[in-house]
Amino acid sequence: MTLLWVKALHLIAMVCWFAGIFYLPRLFVYHSEALDDTSKERFKIMERRLYYGIMVPSMLATLFLGIWLASSFGASLMQQGWFHAKMSLVFLLVGYHHMCGAFMRKFAKNQNHRSSKFFRIFNEIPVVLLIIIVILAVLKPF
Repeated sequence: MTLLWVKALHLIAMVCWFAGIFYLPRLFVYHSEALDDTSKERFKIMERRLYYGIMVPSMLATLFLGIWLASSFGASLMQQGWFHAKMSLVFLLVGYHHMCGAFMRKFAKNQNHRSSKFFRIFNEIPVVLLIIIVILAVLKPF
């Protein structure tokens, strides 16, 4: 497989991962505002399917393909500051992903104590990470 295919698949996986990362906290907003048991149960199903059906496989594919791409550039990539900054932000993004999983599990056990306002703010974090990661990857500023 050529590197262009690997890069294309990496970008597709990343877009799918971010779609889930943007949508799951929005579901948390609605779930935290839900008053009836039927709605709460529906949100639990939606959250679980989104997390395990889309987010986890997309994250794994993004990371695997990203490692493949990075390894193809050799040691010179490891000497570039923009790459270290990008990898640090990807590490934070993986942490955010796992925080989403922890919140999902709390909702599943009816143990969420966070407000919808918290989740509205929490939902903005990956936007900032995405902007900076893309700028680093495209412009390679340092």
